[in-house]
Amino acid sequence: MPVVEITMIEGRAYEAKAKMVEKVTDAIVATLGAPRDSVRIIIREVPPWHFAAAGVLKGTPPAHEPCQPCAG
Repeated sequence: MPVVEITMIEGRAYEAKAKMVEKVTDAIVATLGAPRDSVRIIIREVPPWHFAAAGVLKGTPPAHEPCQPCAG
């Protein structure tokens, strides 16, 4: 059972992800000969401020209240 994990910046349309999953499944079936119903795909979406390329974050976090110290 092939399992493919895809990590990408959040915000893409459902339709785009559905098409991607279909094409990735097609590629696994064609190259590995795996049965279509055995292919599993996990999409992990991360906010742009948790994703960097070439040493640069792709976004900034939204403004929020400062963190409070933990009680304990």
